[in-house]
Amino acid sequence: MQGKLRVQNSLTGKKEPFEPLEPPFVGMYVCGPTVYSDVHLGNVRTFICFDIIYRYLQYTGYKVRYVRNITDVGHLENDEDTGEDKISKKARLENLEPMEIVQRYSNGFRQALDLFKLRTPNIEPTATGHIMEQIEMIQSLIDNGYAYETNGSVYFDVRKYDEKWNYGKLSGRKIEELMESGRKLDSQDEKRNTIDFALWKKASPEHIMRWKSPWSLGFPGWHLECSVMSTKYLGHTFDIHGGGMDLKFPHHECEIAQSVGSYGQEPVKYWIHTNMLTVNGQKMSKSLGNSFKLEELFSGSHPILDEPYSPMTVKFFMLQSHYSSTLDFSNQALQAAKKGYIRLINGLRIVKKMEFKTDEGEPDTNAIGQVNDAIESCYSAMNDDFNTALAMGQLFNLLKKINSLHTGNLAFTSLGEPVFEKMKTTYVDFIEKVFGLEEECPGAYDHLVESLMTIYKEAKHRRDFERVDEIRAQLKSNGIIVKDMKKGIDWAYEE
Repeated sequence: MQGKLRVQNSLTGKKEPFEPLEPPFVGMYVCGPTVYSDVHLGNVRTFICFDIIYRYLQYTGYKVRYVRNITDVGHLENDEDTGEDKISKKARLENLEPMEIVQRYSNGFRQALDLFKLRTPNIEPTATGHIMEQIEMIQSLIDNGYAYETNGSVYFDVRKYDEKWNYGKLSGRKIEELMESGRKLDSQDEKRNTIDFALWKKASPEHIMRWKSPWSLGFPGWHLECSVMSTKYLGHTFDIHGGGMDLKFPHHECEIAQSVGSYGQEPVKYWIHTNMLTVNGQKMSKSLGNSFKLEELFSGSHPILDEPYSPMTVKFFMLQSHYSSTLDFSNQALQAAKKGYIRLINGLRIVKKMEFKTDEGEPDTNAIGQVNDAIESCYSAMNDDFNTALAMGQLFNLLKKINSLHTGNLAFTSLGEPVFEKMKTTYVDFIEKVFGLEEECPGAYDHLVESLMTIYKEAKHRRDFERVDEIRAQLKSNGIIVKDMKKGIDWAYEE
């Protein structure tokens, strides 16, 4: 690993050296899905970005405990104070038990992430599996003077907390401004302050998902589950907590308050947030009709799309931008990503088969320096707050050398065996182990193409050019191009 890893800490707004609390162990918690709807593209970016962080930390020698929760409690909308329980609504509409809805969408979530080859977290706890722990944390907040009960519901006293601690420090919000802009909700009469948030809500007669508590038959507030599950599995203070930028306020702000109010210490050392997706310069949202379900993206059935795009193409596209930057989807950008992904994977297929051989070349200090610089830059880019975009650019610099070796324009001895092996290892490892990109083809695909290539070579040797053109056309129609090189004949995926 070249240099020291630095991360952008949302809490301080600064890029800081990454120093785990108990190296080489790293505790990482990411807010997972609320399982009442299909997975959309905006959700996927966050989980892809944190999968890369997880992978890179492991690749560079850290032992990571990665926790990603599942929100399966039927919460209310509007910061958990009013609105409708969406899980219960779907259960009534489809005449199912709420947990059948939960199971269906939980399975769909995992299947969707499998398409992008994301690694499974070490622990994937559910909110319904930790009701007792949530009740215990609420009681500790009451005992510590930071929560109060009204009519069977329990609220967090934000003003009381802010007297000693700083509510709003993660998002930069000021409590006075929040008090002035507080919404008038149906439950407001129960609260001491407009910005107090629910820790426990007494269930209305129509609310299906409910549990017994010392205060009422009800259900926990949304913010509470993450405070409970993160600290249970990672300790009262752990290394990394993250999620989408939209969770910074109020969700993560409330998490900090709950954990500090319960344990008297900061729960997280490094807060990391991914930025939002836009489509053709507009915010991605259902109301604008530009929010993609994954099946629409892969089939090309969404009216905005010109063609279908594969999971690896989409993943490659996302990695071309830093996680903290806004990412704009467009057909033009996706088509460019498709070509870039194919170039990268063609290089992967070539270099994995490539072995060093002694040829007539002489050591080329310029070429050796370029390869070593690109390798070092792959690591320095990732160490600079997991900058996948810069690291990807360096892989393409290595790809130029790989292609030059493959075509015979660069001699193996120009690099020397140690540099060649280091280049091969870096290229393969960054694509497969760090970025989790794979060649998208059936297992027997290579064998079928190679069989056709054998027939192609035989036909060319016989000077049966009609047959040569026929095979070339057949392969091209399936996204394969034949390459006649001075070293021989090979094939590649068409860009």
